[in-house]
Amino acid sequence: MIQNGLEYLNSRLIFGMMPGLASTRKLCEALGNPQKKFKTIHVVGTNGKGSTSYYLSGVLQAHGLKTGLYTSPHLVSMRERIRVNDLPIDDESLDRLIMQVKAAAEETQVEPTFFEVLTIVAFLYYAEQNIDVAVLEAGMGGRLDSTAVADGELIVLTSIGLEHTEVLGSTESAILKEKMGVAGSAQSILSNGRSKTFVLGGLNDALIAEAKVFAASHGCSCVVPEIRNDIELPNLGQHYIENASLSLKAAELFLNKFDDSLALKTLTTRSWAGRMQKLIDANGVTKFILDGAHNSHAVRRLVETLDKYYPNQKFHCVFGALRDKDVGEMLKLMAPHVSAWHITRTPYPRFRELEDLQGELEKLGLNVASAGEFSREYLNEVCASVTDGSPVLITGSLYMIGATVQALKDDFDGLAFFRGMEPTTNEHR
Repeated sequence: MIQNGLEYLNSRLIFGMMPGLASTRKLCEALGNPQKKFKTIHVVGTNGKGSTSYYLSGVLQAHGLKTGLYTSPHLVSMRERIRVNDLPIDDESLDRLIMQVKAAAEETQVEPTFFEVLTIVAFLYYAEQNIDVAVLEAGMGGRLDSTAVADGELIVLTSIGLEHTEVLGSTESAILKEKMGVAGSAQSILSNGRSKTFVLGGLNDALIAEAKVFAASHGCSCVVPEIRNDIELPNLGQHYIENASLSLKAAELFLNKFDDSLALKTLTTRSWAGRMQKLIDANGVTKFILDGAHNSHAVRRLVETLDKYYPNQKFHCVFGALRDKDVGEMLKLMAPHVSAWHITRTPYPRFRELEDLQGELEKLGLNVASAGEFSREYLNEVCASVTDGSPVLITGSLYMIGATVQALKDDFDGLAFFRGMEPTTNEHR
């Protein structure tokens, strides 16, 4: 007998990922179409969706709009995924609204997935909160992602890479079209008579050309922003500058009156947690660098960033990864920047075993300095082994970054957002 919302939500995990909009549309209709009660900006892409959404929501909020933010996955708590003006949904509302979706699902005889339930909960919460606009990060793809039922006039495309090829297609061209498909059917003209606009970033010239053809065939327009050189962010890395550039252009297009200086000032305070994030102690010393790089594409960006901000420096690296990742390539890319490898795993069942990681390192001729189950005590041991005062790099999986945030949230002001949150099941869908 399901007693509460999180129990019901976790019961949805057995359905995995089921691309399609039929269930979401049916449930939204049964619940009064809450997604129609606010404006929407979609953010789609392979990498960079979360930071782009976070930067954009902050800029919109600074301009006086009551702004919802929907992202996935979370690092510590389900509450992170659904925010209004940077405040996470409260436990009571999350439980109540999940149970409301459960009742609608039983009434309509629909079996929604984990991600579909959370998406509809976000719609309901944003409608209740009477927000002005929601920035919605797509979960997977775009055309068949449940967020697509919210029909926004602005769509930000962050990047294209090979991911979920069994669902989205085996080429970047196919994946591009799936993600741009969030715009809906051909001739996507909104009720206000305006056409939809794509803000394109992270694409090569060939993909930009394809994107423009696709947009034109759907009655949409495209904007390709310049990467700005006047942006300052807490997150390290050129890729975050690129994502923030997209966010600024999207905000400019969305707002009637856009204050560029206000937007730039806002971005100086927007630290997207766990992504090239420095954890600085009370003495102003950087103790850790957290980065959720979980695939080869993201690790390349991590390496580029270390080259720029920490040239010729090597780090003690705490590394853990999931079994389905190309760990060999990730380790090979990172090796020139690592002086000592500390391999770990969390209790999450999809994590690689320590023996497996050690074998991958040995194949590359790399030695393991330490190995242990992830805990605050293990992090303390690693820190004790650092003799040159350099920060400890923690990377390889967002799931591990979440465990790190939970372990360190009371010790660093940069993680204050997560205080008071209880850890909950973490799944992408």
